[in-house]
Amino acid sequence: MDLRLPRLRRPRPRRALAAAAAVVVLAGAGTWTAVASDDEPPVRRADRVMATDDGVRIDTSFFTSGPEGRRPAVLLGHGFGGSKEDVRAQAEDLARDGYAVLTWSARGFGRSTGKIGLNDPEGEVADVSRLLDWLAEQPEIQLDKDGDPRVGMAGNSYGGAIALLGAGYDDRVDAVAPAITYFDLAEALFPDGVFKKLWAGAFVTSGGGCARFEPELCAMYERVAESGVPDAQARTLLEARSPAAVADRIDVPTLLMQGQTDSLFPLGQADAAARAIRANGAPVKVDWLAGGHDGGDPETDRLHARVRAWFDRYLKGDKGADTGPAFRVTRTGGVDSTDGQAQLRGASADAYPGLHSGERSVRLTGREQRFANPAGASPPAVSALPGIGGSGGLSQLSSLGIGVSLDFPGQHARFESAPVTRDLHVTGSPTVTARVRSTSDDAVLFAKLYDVGPDGRQQVLPSQLVTPVRVEDARAGKDVELTLPAVDHEVRKGHRLRLVLASTDLAYASPAAPATYTVALRSDLTVPTAPGVTTAAAPLPAWVVWLPVAGALVALALLLTARRRTTAPA
Repeated sequence: MDLRLPRLRRPRPRRALAAAAAVVVLAGAGTWTAVASDDEPPVRRADRVMATDDGVRIDTSFFTSGPEGRRPAVLLGHGFGGSKEDVRAQAEDLARDGYAVLTWSARGFGRSTGKIGLNDPEGEVADVSRLLDWLAEQPEIQLDKDGDPRVGMAGNSYGGAIALLGAGYDDRVDAVAPAITYFDLAEALFPDGVFKKLWAGAFVTSGGGCARFEPELCAMYERVAESGVPDAQARTLLEARSPAAVADRIDVPTLLMQGQTDSLFPLGQADAAARAIRANGAPVKVDWLAGGHDGGDPETDRLHARVRAWFDRYLKGDKGADTGPAFRVTRTGGVDSTDGQAQLRGASADAYPGLHSGERSVRLTGREQRFANPAGASPPAVSALPGIGGSGGLSQLSSLGIGVSLDFPGQHARFESAPVTRDLHVTGSPTVTARVRSTSDDAVLFAKLYDVGPDGRQQVLPSQLVTPVRVEDARAGKDVELTLPAVDHEVRKGHRLRLVLASTDLAYASPAAPATYTVALRSDLTVPTAPGVTTAAAPLPAWVVWLPVAGALVALALLLTARRRTTAPA
């Protein structure tokens, strides 16, 4: 079924989507507040409530700074479970940089009313068009033409998805910069037909409970959570709320910033978005940051600076703005001895390599193996602990070479390489083909690729990521190509790669009925190395800078003291 809606094109001062939503009313003149500090220009903030014909009230804030006059606008969306207050600091910074910034609390969050629709085209997406209508009427906003403001959209997670959806549904959006978000929500929560139960539960909890969602979303969640198996109706519902549903309409300059420590929206989501948007002819750049929904360093200051540069180039038209490399990835380079923090440095390339660039073949050994899916899928293997506060620490430890995963004996098969003869940097998604047979109709497997130390015991799961796969009609046996999680990870000389196929994982729903799985490899492991990505030189330790300065100050003090002594009386 084609879920894409009819293409909406300029000129659209009043698109069908906005017209169907009827009249927008901004209650009163709003409340103006000046925000300033001692060394920064003041920012003016106006709080208003947008009322719609369906009775929903959307709480907004409008930020400007500097002299009067027209300027480009930016819409900033917030993350799931948050509100407009979460992006206030970024809004103020952008306002001081010469933008008019509009923030809002999405339906069901903050002081806004209504049910949560997970970016429903007829709800949250239509609200974006209403906000654009309002911006087009403001004297502070630069217009491309009547009713068409010069505007960009940015946001993290839920707010990043609404930026992509806004560009897909409303042609007045001129540039977007989404971060750690999804392209296909159905694939994010039901990867390869497996229910991501812990993250889905965290969604419902952070939203305030099932009753806070649109009724069809609540019913879908309860149905899938009870059965443990996503059905076609559930996938259709989430696909319709995904940027992927309007992929062929997103044709504006796009900066995609995706987290490496993210079991909710992994790097593959940004890869799918990059390929689709580039196919439409739009400029696309990709940035893999150190953090993500599972924790780690969010690199907030660096990303905010890159978003400003992106909008300077594509909203202000500043051709000299440095928008950064086509591809950048943050890499961990050990621990700072002064504060114990992981040292980060960037690697970049002139072109986005995708997830399968510079592939190398690595031979894995291991006989055909049988293992169990235990009754009730318990005890489950442990990779990440998504949505309940522990995963950030696990991901941080894995980036420092500390293994924290758990696979139970008799519940997994494993295949191993010989020690690598030189350092091997994995950048992208490794792949391998396996023969899977089950005593049940379907088999659910969790594929993970470990970095194993020279002693053979210490193993690290990069970013604590696994790939779930549902193998249907597995009784007779079936060859399945397994795509491992996309990571950026260096395997040191003398280490091994260990492929593990487990029957359970704490974060996902596995079949409750006991079964026996039989697995054999049908190919070597193919590993992407992205040879065009080069790592920046490591920054000098802090003492290299301050030690000479301290030495010079000490020498100067001694010199001055000595002079005073020679001129003083006996």
